[in-house]
Amino acid sequence: MKIVLTGFMGTGKTVVGRHLAERLALPFIDLDDAIEAAASMAIPEIFASEGESGFRRRERELIASMANRGSCVVATGGGAVLDPENVRNLRTGAFLVCLVAEPAVILQRLGTDVRRPLLQSSDRLARIRELLEQRGPAYAQADLSIETSGADVEEIVDRIIQQLRLQAGLSPSPSPLIRGR
Repeated sequence: MKIVLTGFMGTGKTVVGRHLAERLALPFIDLDDAIEAAASMAIPEIFASEGESGFRRRERELIASMANRGSCVVATGGGAVLDPENVRNLRTGAFLVCLVAEPAVILQRLGTDVRRPLLQSSDRLARIRELLEQRGPAYAQADLSIETSGADVEEIVDRIIQQLRLQAGLSPSPSPLIRGR
């Protein structure tokens, strides 16, 4: 089974994805890293030369090419689920997990990272809140949402594995951090 991690930037998709893949002995794919490798450019350079639409085109093409991929853990970019075609392709043979965090926690985690083209604003916290509001319905399409603000990586990975066990008909103990769809 494919496990796809979605959610806003700074919620822990890459870190959690790497640990989850390791625990499950599955390959890990970070879509942003794959886009950069295919373009031979960093994401800010793609945005500068092709705009957000060029980046989203590259993202859509990569996601489409992975639709029938076998078992792996995939970390998407924060905006990947805004495109319904991406969601259809990501859902193919997959379990979608949305990682969420409080806006102030996201801001703290991102710090002054200038590699975030969509956060180029004098008020980054307000921009984070605005984007979260816009993306909320898309993130709500996930099979599972996990709050990461106060949880450590291993705890989050344990919660995802617990939910996967439930999906397989096994019976792990319930967790207050998990909100299933």
